[in-house]
Amino acid sequence: MTFRVPGSQGSGAGRPVVLPRWPRFVVPAVIAVVAVAVLIAVVAGIWTDFWWYRSVSQTRVFTTTYSTKWLMFAITALFMTAVVGANIWVAYRLRPEVPPSGPGHQGVEAYRGAIDPHRRGAMTVLLGLIALITGLAAAGSWQTWLMFVNRVSFGRKDPQFRLDISFFVFVYPFLRMILSFLFAAVLLSLVFAAAVHVLYGGLRLARHAQPSRGARGQLFVLAGIFVALKAAAYWVDRYGINFSQRGVVQTGASYTDVHAVLPAKTVLAVIAVICAALFLAGAFRRSALLPAMGFGLLVLSAVLIGGVYPFIIQQFVVKPNQQAREKPYIAREIKNTRLAYGITGNTTVRTYPAVTKLTRAQLAQQAAAVPDFRLQDPDVSSTAFQQLQQVKGYYQFAGVLAMDRYKYGSAPAPQDTVVGVRDMAGAPSGQANWVSTHLIYTHGYGFVASTAAQAAEPSGNPNFIESDIPPTGALGVTQPRVYFGHEGASYVIVGGRQRELDYPNESSRGQSNTTYHGGGGVKIGSFGSRLLFAVRFRELNILLSSALDGNSRILYIRDPLERVHKVAPFLTLDGDPYPVVVDGQIEWVVDGYSTTNDYPYSKRIGLGQASSNTYSPGGLASGQVNYVRNSVKATVNAYTGAVHLYQWTANPVLRAWMKAFPGLVLPKSAIPPGLLPHLRYPEVMFDAQREILAQFHVTDPASFYGGQNFWTVPDDPTLPKNVQIAQPPYFMTLSMPGAAAPEFSLATMFTPTKRTNASAYMAVNSDPTHPATYGKITILQFPQDTAIPGPGQVQSNFEAYVPASKQLSLLRRGGSKATLGNLITVPLGGSLLSVEPVYVQASSKTNAGSYPQLKKFFTFYYYGAGGGQVGFENSLSDSLAQVFGTAGQAPAGPSGPSGGHVSAQVLQFLAQAEQDYKQAQAALRDGRLDLYYQDIVKMKTALDQARAAGSPGTTGSGPPSASPSPSPSPSASRSP
Repeated sequence: MTFRVPGSQGSGAGRPVVLPRWPRFVVPAVIAVVAVAVLIAVVAGIWTDFWWYRSVSQTRVFTTTYSTKWLMFAITALFMTAVVGANIWVAYRLRPEVPPSGPGHQGVEAYRGAIDPHRRGAMTVLLGLIALITGLAAAGSWQTWLMFVNRVSFGRKDPQFRLDISFFVFVYPFLRMILSFLFAAVLLSLVFAAAVHVLYGGLRLARHAQPSRGARGQLFVLAGIFVALKAAAYWVDRYGINFSQRGVVQTGASYTDVHAVLPAKTVLAVIAVICAALFLAGAFRRSALLPAMGFGLLVLSAVLIGGVYPFIIQQFVVKPNQQAREKPYIAREIKNTRLAYGITGNTTVRTYPAVTKLTRAQLAQQAAAVPDFRLQDPDVSSTAFQQLQQVKGYYQFAGVLAMDRYKYGSAPAPQDTVVGVRDMAGAPSGQANWVSTHLIYTHGYGFVASTAAQAAEPSGNPNFIESDIPPTGALGVTQPRVYFGHEGASYVIVGGRQRELDYPNESSRGQSNTTYHGGGGVKIGSFGSRLLFAVRFRELNILLSSALDGNSRILYIRDPLERVHKVAPFLTLDGDPYPVVVDGQIEWVVDGYSTTNDYPYSKRIGLGQASSNTYSPGGLASGQVNYVRNSVKATVNAYTGAVHLYQWTANPVLRAWMKAFPGLVLPKSAIPPGLLPHLRYPEVMFDAQREILAQFHVTDPASFYGGQNFWTVPDDPTLPKNVQIAQPPYFMTLSMPGAAAPEFSLATMFTPTKRTNASAYMAVNSDPTHPATYGKITILQFPQDTAIPGPGQVQSNFEAYVPASKQLSLLRRGGSKATLGNLITVPLGGSLLSVEPVYVQASSKTNAGSYPQLKKFFTFYYYGAGGGQVGFENSLSDSLAQVFGTAGQAPAGPSGPSGGHVSAQVLQFLAQAEQDYKQAQAALRDGRLDLYYQDIVKMKTALDQARAAGSPGTTGSGPPSASPSPSPSPSASRSP
């Protein structure tokens, strides 16, 4: 092999250099080895994927997805190579017979001399890269194609074009995809054709140089086609105004879009057709005047008609009278957003006074009748589960446990329950090797559950109703092994010669061993299957291990979310699967959503942001959507790995996917009876709806435009003040006003925008055994002229309550710490009752095995304009007694005796409180915080005595059973 090295003017310039012959063989050999390795890896991935789908009886999903991807890859790759290759070939054939040479052309000559001898190979490589890149891009759009060919009608038309919604959800994305590939084909053809013309002299870069007739004709034709495609894009973009985010309409066409952008797009489409014709005409004329005119006209039109004209309409027509101009378009967005998020027809808004008219005794009776106050925080309780039920260090519970309900004991109805699975975290430290990780420590063991409304007394530990190894309890778990869960190795191999650890016991060996008989996974007995899995997991031990035999099975893709996503890749999944016990088996339940981002006039939100809260800071789902339905309930058996999908709600998006994958989603009637009571309203759906309802509870366009009644989700008040993250919604059994009986619900609070007082309370029925009310949203809207305490203000009252603040301060400074549990608020007696558990934990410095124990209970009841009352005791009943007092007391309202008469004793206590307040302010000015604190305590005592003296049937000799906290106001400090 020789090549000539350019040199200087010396004698050795340009001498040939001879290279050794071995690179001629090594380079092709290396390329061949790499190609074979890539091919083997691809084949291993595809074949093992097929085996996985066969193991879950879903080979049809495999064939549909892979065939669609490969078909789209092949069609797009062939189309791109054909179009671009043909234009390169045409450009080469149209080259001048004698390429230009001489001064100014040396650089082009050098490139031409280097490329021309290898033009076939270079073209093959170039077209191969184009085919690969564009083919992969097309394969990634396989869902767009399947949605298009399997589209179904929504039965509802958009308000602007009067087209069925299916056009925008199924057809519009497909048209944009086709246009993008056509644009790419023409643009690539134009670029490479121009490059060939430059290389062979048909198009010269010198000043005043004229292109050859062939170059000019080909490039003008390609430019004309490009502009014609632009005309088509302008026409299709007309429908895109339904997703505009211009002006006050957050998603959808505004006044400017309808009256300026829409006609502008139409006019630009016509102008683009004319310009395309000018380019094509220029291809047959020597002059470039017509294409130049067309190009100038296109650019000028795009600037003036597409940019300046809408700007003028927005600035001088809309903004001076924006509310009136945008009113009908705001009304469109309100209507369609509520439809797209499943709010219309499922939401009831009621006025709720948040002022009670009941006596304390009546309130105490209502509080006692509440079936379950959620006292066990699933986030805080996880540590207690870990310490009390982990048993061995290789087991692991989820960081946030799940809420469910089970019927046990003598309870007539299911009880709220905190549940978790003892998952396998991996081999113990120092013992992690391939055999222990993948063949011995293969599965978790056990389902653990505790009551949500009680703790074990007097310890404050969770009150377990299912626990221990082997499992004991009321739930009847007969198959506790967890081969498919969140933790553990990516794959395990079971059923072979190597016995697996089952669970620790008191035997001489210290453990019980087992062999898997669940029937899940893929058999891996043959050499070929072991080879493919060794390639897939890049692990030679799979091929060489003597522990594998003809009975060995490999379990992979073990996480419940991953399994459901692989079976149904078209679903958006809730990121928080929860375990349930069904007929003795542990099943993971995964909520699946049908979503789209192309519903006209519906506000777009990010599911990640909407579902981000204390329990899931990163959110439970991802993606931008403006339409969501909880369409599928999926289950994954923790022992066998079997995946089942059940249709939960019918909607056009799911129907389209069911056409694409017939038989994949089972009917709702196929849900096992033992599973149905454990299904619940999904969190992501509720998170999306509460974010939408924070604004779209306002249905009047004028009020919506002003935004003065918008709400927001409050920050979690139990976190440090420098941590701002949304308070999560809470699963609990509660009695909503007007409900016939308590229902398992998902509930949240709202506060006004940039305010801390409460504005509304929202709850959705989450019990599917009551289909008539399941999914019904109730909003209790509070009076706007009253500053009702929000979660942050209630928390401030707790922290400022003197008996509590003393104890909490001591705990936070001493050898232990206090952890605040979830702040639960429920409607009661016309107002609101808040309950917050307080956990105490020994310092980890002195006790490494410490965990939070439920020791104290905060309660707060808001009586009305006069304020609320705090309770803080060792039991919930005692804390409620502080708040509600004893039977026989007067009505709970804050006012004095009827008739307006105030006794002398009351006035005396009030005068004393005023004197104490003045002394406290003087001490504060002098910097004497110790005296300030004492005077504030005296003032509060005097106010308590005044309240007690003003209540009928009581005397003023001492404070009442609990001290009322001052009424919070929006401007009040939240610091103790």
